[in-house]
Amino acid sequence: MKHSVILLPLVVLIWVFLNGSVYCQGPAVVNIGAIFTFNSVIGRAAKVAMETAVSDVNADPKILNGTKLKLISEDANCSAFLGSVGAFQVLEEGVVAIIGPQSSAIAHMISEIANGLQVPLVSFAATDPTLSASQFPFFIRSTQSDSYQMAAVADLVDFYEWKEVVAIFVDDDYGRSGIAYLDDELEKRQLKISYKLPLPIQFDPGNITDMLNKSKLLSPRVYVVHVGPDPSLRIFSIAQQLEMITTNYVWLATDWLSTTLDSFSQMNKTSLRILQGVVGLRQHIPESSQKRAFVSRWRNLLLKGRASSELNTYGFQAYDTVWTVAYSIDKFVKEHGNITFSPNDKLQKVISTEMQMSSLEVFDNGSRLHDLLLKTNFTGLSGQVQFNQDDRNIVSGGYDVINIDQMAIHTVGYWSNSSGFSILPQENLQRDQKNYSRLNQKLKNVTWPGGKTERPRGWVIADNGRPLRIGVPFRASFVEFATKKHDSDDMQGYCIDVFKEALRLVPYEVPYKLEPFGDGHSNPSYDGIVEMVHNGGFDAAVGDIAIVTNRTRIVDFSQPYATTGLVIVAPIHNSKSSAWVFLKPFTVEMWCVTAASFVMIAVVIWILEHRVNDDFRGPPKRQFVTMFLFSFSTLFKTNQENTESPLGKMVMVVWLFLLMVITASYTASLTSILTVQQLSSPITGIDSLIASNWPIGYQVGSFAYSYLADNLYIARSRLIELGSPEEYEKALRKGPKGGGVGAIIDELPYVDLFLSKQTEFGIIGQPFTRSGWGFAFKRDSPLAVDISTAILKLSESGELRKINEKWFCKMGCPGERRQKSEPNQLNMISFWGLYLLCGVFTIGALLVFLLRMVRQFVRYKRQQKKSAPPSPISTKSHCSQVIYSFFDFIDEKEEAIKKMFTQSDNPPGPVG
Repeated sequence: MKHSVILLPLVVLIWVFLNGSVYCQGPAVVNIGAIFTFNSVIGRAAKVAMETAVSDVNADPKILNGTKLKLISEDANCSAFLGSVGAFQVLEEGVVAIIGPQSSAIAHMISEIANGLQVPLVSFAATDPTLSASQFPFFIRSTQSDSYQMAAVADLVDFYEWKEVVAIFVDDDYGRSGIAYLDDELEKRQLKISYKLPLPIQFDPGNITDMLNKSKLLSPRVYVVHVGPDPSLRIFSIAQQLEMITTNYVWLATDWLSTTLDSFSQMNKTSLRILQGVVGLRQHIPESSQKRAFVSRWRNLLLKGRASSELNTYGFQAYDTVWTVAYSIDKFVKEHGNITFSPNDKLQKVISTEMQMSSLEVFDNGSRLHDLLLKTNFTGLSGQVQFNQDDRNIVSGGYDVINIDQMAIHTVGYWSNSSGFSILPQENLQRDQKNYSRLNQKLKNVTWPGGKTERPRGWVIADNGRPLRIGVPFRASFVEFATKKHDSDDMQGYCIDVFKEALRLVPYEVPYKLEPFGDGHSNPSYDGIVEMVHNGGFDAAVGDIAIVTNRTRIVDFSQPYATTGLVIVAPIHNSKSSAWVFLKPFTVEMWCVTAASFVMIAVVIWILEHRVNDDFRGPPKRQFVTMFLFSFSTLFKTNQENTESPLGKMVMVVWLFLLMVITASYTASLTSILTVQQLSSPITGIDSLIASNWPIGYQVGSFAYSYLADNLYIARSRLIELGSPEEYEKALRKGPKGGGVGAIIDELPYVDLFLSKQTEFGIIGQPFTRSGWGFAFKRDSPLAVDISTAILKLSESGELRKINEKWFCKMGCPGERRQKSEPNQLNMISFWGLYLLCGVFTIGALLVFLLRMVRQFVRYKRQQKKSAPPSPISTKSHCSQVIYSFFDFIDEKEEAIKKMFTQSDNPPGPVG
């Protein structure tokens, strides 16, 4: 009894100790499941990689504390049904997590099962972006989502400035979702998928051949291929047979291609010859010692026959996924000790006795393991393993951009969601971020199909046997621009010649057919022909089509080949019909000042020359005539009298200089007036025309009607439709009071052509709108870009000017014949400096002459006083006598005065 009392507590103590030890150590084995297709490009590498990872985890004493990890794998065999069966089978084994599957379609199915039993599903290869965390809360993606990959593809298309692509994809969840995301990414960059070519899930060479033959009839030549890994490379093999991997074609492949190529052995690399020039993406895996060591191990596995495939990116990610699960289980066991499962009450109610599914149980605390998985953060073979908490996808590591050339795979750059394209991998950019600009993206040189390094154009004229249908306005008036030839279906005109010359500079053949638009009896609606291009009735429109806002909303225009704008045409008169046109060059003020100058010069020259020049002496009548004849004869340089006094000669030099300038200016102004037409309309511009309430003419089919009515708010009742130059002339001659129009508003080229044959009408002011003529194309047509480039070349080489001269300059170019407005009259403000200079010299010479005369007169009077006694005379009479005497003195010849002074200074001596 005593021994039994002692033994009982001892047994209890041992039982408690043993149970506690077991609880602290955790389970001896933890099962994890794996569902994927064993015999596939991804599965062959993933199977060996996961088995190796489990072995490495179990051999590492730092993790799981003695608990062994057991991998239970089931073959999905590319079937959603078999994959689901495999999921139930591994769940019956009590797995705490499922790795896989590689197929997005199977992942959708198994995710529902995982949600129901609260078992985390971690996929290393299901890239379908629609596998969202909101729909499948227990789904975690340990590879990059196709949402990132399609952003990279869209950036690649945008980088090379292509506008449209053709998408080839497998018609399942993976293919459809990927292309849908690509469509969205391209739309963000104002690009688009022009055609989508789906392939059956189990496609065969016949499906591919039919699809590619149909695509050859399309214009875009940029193909994006998004299918599953295909060791036979059937799409490219058949494309090569159809001569579609040649110049002008572009082939872009998502990472299925790099996965396939990386799995090839060196013996199979010869198949790369059919991929010449193809560009693809590969999930980026940074270089590391871990990666190099594992690659070395893999080679040994290949030599031992334990691996049947080369290693690809999904193999690296499968290896890291096992470690991700192992790290999370380790944390889970440390927190919770044991792993337990509980029956699902709802499942028990619906399961019949024959289904044998009673062993399916819910993983207790599965949500906790799920949370621990999302917090994973370690450096694995594929780089940093870390998950976004929002979408539960692994943080994107970016993509390598690869190019196949000469049977070798070349990395030409890298792409990341944060920095775009670069020739450096993202991990290097992070260390040198300051020197990198997203705007300065670059890739190394790429060799394209056909062996060329120049960027392919990416589109051709559709090879469907139908030339481009190009609409041309069948004009009834101003046919020099575009119209139909007589007795022929061909079109001709200035615009047609510009188009044909531009096509010669386009670096490819463009089959086309010009089709008239309109009946030829009246000008067609230009909005109508643009609408036809928009609706697909025409592939393009060529002619005198104005580039205006409402048209640019529905079609694309080429570079303008002609500058135009709306102008006002009004009646004019010719000044040379006036009898008094010779008076127009000078203003009244100018005429008065000039006439006064002639009178002044006549008086001054007479005063200066009267005492020394016999031509200016004689009877008063003769002197008066001589004085004015001399002055006005200087205008014609016919004066026979010569100046003899130095002061007179000085005045004449300045006067003749002034006269030369005035005469030249008068002649130029009169010539201009006699040859320039003058506007007779009271309209001075568009504002006065709007305010006048006069009828306004416009050309049939022109955008002028909608512009005047909708933009300038002119009443439509005031707008008169005119169909030809003859109607223009008739309406302008009648005028607004005679049932015609006060002015016509039309585009400048038409007006120039109209005025080249008219002399009674002219342009008022300057164009009040600015626009141009261009060729219209369908939206996003690459031909519009190439034609624009060709038009610029024509302009730079002078060919556009030559074409214009050919059609419009046989009798002088209309633009050069266009009449200018009346020049301003010459007025005093332009010549006051010259008149001032002439006046100063003239008055100065006159003052010098008068001072000299006063000095001589004083001397003369002194000599008179010495020779004659003074006589008593009143002061008033004396002053009058002096003035008269002074004028008499001035009237004397200079020679007589000098002789008198000489005799006075030398009187005769006494007679001996």
